Amino acid sequence: MKIALMDSGNGLLAAAAAVHRLRPDADLVLSSDPDGMPWGPRTPEDVIEHALACARAAAAHRPDALIVACNTASVHALVAIRAELEPELPVIGTVPAIKPAAVGGGPVAIWATPATTGSPYQRGLIRDFASGVEVTEVPCPGLADAVQRADMKAVDAAIAAAAARTPREARAVVLGCTHYELVAERIRAAVRPPSALGAAPLTLYGSAVAVATQALRRIGAAPAPEAEPTGELTVLLSGREGALEPASLTYPEGRSLTAAGSVRRPVRP
Repeated sequence: MKIALMDSGNGLLAAAAAVHRLRPDADLVLSSDPDGMPWGPRTPEDVIEHALACARAAAAHRPDALIVACNTASVHALVAIRAELEPELPVIGTVPAIKPAAVGGGPVAIWATPATTGSPYQRGLIRDFASGVEVTEVPCPGLADAVQRADMKAVDAAIAAAAARTPREARAVVLGCTHYELVAERIRAAVRPPSALGAAPLTLYGSAVAVATQALRRIGAAPAPEAEPTGELTVLLSGREGALEPASLTYPEGRSLTAAGSVRRPVRP
């Protein structure tokens, strides 16, 4: 079994780690675009071009499924990627977990990039899945870039700014960018610090486990977390075979993919 994931940068690590936990025997192909990132400021046409290049590089390794582990690419390029690769290769997009967050009622805060915050795409998800629930859209300028660089001082500054715009009574925070899942506990501590005695518990909603589970479902595979960690890892950097970058290895999700027994020799197409 081989699962490919794509993103502009290290936002794919959370979903890759989730796949690895569910199926440690699965080969993984991680396709990112360090030469072209960030994708957020690009035009939709540029995003489609770069996302298709990442998807094609991953597809050349003949995976059983491809996860588009990027909210920006899912918004702008998912249709184009599916049109080119499906039905031969199942393609799974990433959608902010607004629906499960809204099930328990509000208030709910949605943290996302400035380009996604207030967009017709996000507003449509709120309308369809959170009607009647108090929702606050929180732009997080600079957070994804800081996570990509593993600049924790900048990460904490961006989180603090977003936390200040988040209602104090928020019951849930939707992590509307895959990069944010890598610093989820820093977000939790900023929004609901330990000093907030008597405050309601805060639930964070990411997408990594959902897309990993959906990828397995699409190829008819069941989770088997007890399987031997025999999966091999291939890393593609703007189409070139390489290794996980140092910034990726600062996160537990990245290190879990390179732990003893989880990485073998590179997989060739």
